[in-house]
Amino acid sequence: MYGFTIVENLQKIDQDIKRQELKYHQKRVMVSKEFSFDAAHHLHCYEGKCKNLHGHTYKVIFGISGFVDDIGLVIDFGEIKKIWKEQIEIHLDHRYLNDTLPNMNTTAENMVVWIYEKMEESLESDQKDCRVEFVKLYETPTSFAEARREWMTHE
Repeated sequence: MYGFTIVENLQKIDQDIKRQELKYHQKRVMVSKEFSFDAAHHLHCYEGKCKNLHGHTYKVIFGISGFVDDIGLVIDFGEIKKIWKEQIEIHLDHRYLNDTLPNMNTTAENMVVWIYEKMEESLESDQKDCRVEFVKLYETPTSFAEARREWMTHE
């Protein structure tokens, strides 16, 4: 049986915990956020079922790293969601990808690099010290493409 504790005295800032205690370390940490979208596409120069128009429910996972701020956050998950919604998802969700993405064969391999670049551009203009470490793009529950920072840059 589990025991539950009722919190009677909720911690108060600057009384029970000091502001300088909110930041526990100065190390780089990675946070991840996952999204999904539905879209249609077809592949060019491909002899198989995917040469025909078809759709997927895609899943995207971002790994974003940075150093924690004064309250212990690398980046607010809400900020990642805002970037996704305003800068990336608008080109993808319920869209015909061959029309909405730059000229490319809309393979998972091409798309994951485009998504990586869009997130990286947004972070560079909006966030201090945050960077994309990886993006995974699942085309099906068992098939995905991945872009990693070490493959995208020469750092």
